[in-house]
This record gives sequence, structure tokens and C-alpha cells, in this order.
Amino acid sequence: MSKPGQDLKDAVNRKASLGQTIAAVAWSFFGVRRGKDHENDMARLNPVHVIIAGLLGAALFVLMLVLLVRWVIGSGVAAA
Repeated sequence: MSKPGQDLKDAVNRKASLGQTIAAVAWSFFGVRRGKDHENDMARLNPVHVIIAGLLGAALFVLMLVLLVRWVIGSGVAAA
């Protein structure tokens, strides 16, 4: 049996690339992922990197929505 917290230390030491982490988070936002790919991601990705990428992705999504709404309102398309 491993020491308490050893699994977390092992997970944090995983070495997946930034591109792999962003791709996994992007697929998660889209909501489509094959089971085998999900299992590979769980074994390979650093959970800290996934959380940071998820927060950045959510912030980018909200920013894009705000900019889209401001553009639609500013262009007069919404005024009827």
C-alpha cells in the first residue's frame, strides 16, 4: 500500500504537454470524448494543469460571449 498522499504526488508529477492538456480541456468543453481517450488522459495529464487550463478556458469563453453581446448591441442588429 502507498503512503497517504502518494497518489496525489504521482498525479502532479505527470508530464503531458501543454497541447495535450488544452486539447483534453477543449474536448471536455465540447462534451464529446471517446472512453479510451478519456482513460488515457486520466493516466497522463497533470490535474493541476487541467484545472488551470479549465479556468482559463472558462474565462476565455465568458470573455468571448461578452464581446459578442457588446458587438451585437453596438452594431444595432439587436435594436428592432
